[in-house]
Amino acid sequence: MGLSFEQTKKVIDLSPYPRPALLAAEEKGEACDALLKFLLKEQGLIAAFNATYGKKRELVRGYMNRRAAVPVPAEILALQDRLFWTETVERGIVSAADIPEIKYGISLWQGDIARIDADGIVNAANKSLLGCFLPGHNCIDNVIHSFAGMQLRDDCAKLIAAQRQEEDCGEAKITRAYNLPSKYVLHTVGPMVGRGLEEEDRAQLRSCYTSCLNLAEEAGLKSIAFCCISTGVFNFPRAAAAEIATGAVVNWKMRNPESKLKVIFNTFLPEDTEIYSNILKFI
Repeated sequence: MGLSFEQTKKVIDLSPYPRPALLAAEEKGEACDALLKFLLKEQGLIAAFNATYGKKRELVRGYMNRRAAVPVPAEILALQDRLFWTETVERGIVSAADIPEIKYGISLWQGDIARIDADGIVNAANKSLLGCFLPGHNCIDNVIHSFAGMQLRDDCAKLIAAQRQEEDCGEAKITRAYNLPSKYVLHTVGPMVGRGLEEEDRAQLRSCYTSCLNLAEEAGLKSIAFCCISTGVFNFPRAAAAEIATGAVVNWKMRNPESKLKVIFNTFLPEDTEIYSNILKFI
């Protein structure tokens, strides 16, 4: 049995994370160099800086992705936070309040979920909750951990250690979002589909959405953005996943009429946007 929300609050800090001062353009390079030096030193390597900023920043992400969940010196975290938050602002923050509602407090938006300032965004996690260790991988788990910062993996490791087991499929955990525009990340493990789609797969995916909604409501969130859970490397058919997602959200809304929780379905691929658009016409 996993940790409850009340138990989670005793394991990790869920208080609002302060936004650091932005870096000037010339300071970004210095911060990147310092982060790379730290990450290389952990590996017993010496940093060589005869590379472009883009290449060095790519290396920072790659070494972060491979890094175990171990403590980071406060001064390194401070540099990381200033650099990452500056990058977040430069990418452009999308206001959840400005995404138009379709019905029942449900919205649809195509783009990078790591740009939305919803109170919570949903991460399609793996059972370890530790993120993707493949350097620079384009999965949502890697993107969220890479943009949030090294603290996110540490929080997730503490939760797994406290509950003494990997995360069960269909449940949800909450952490701070650190350097993302959102306040929190809700981590949920979707089903991995094999040769054929089974009823158990459908039930587990439905549980992912319901668990996240229940947790968001309990945590007092006002808005939540869902990625397309399990439709990437976990191979859940996209159309079936969208039907389950919308059905789970609408049913939850009907069962919780007093809730003001805004739900955003976030898509990245045009084909997913078309699928959701066609379904949401009929809710």
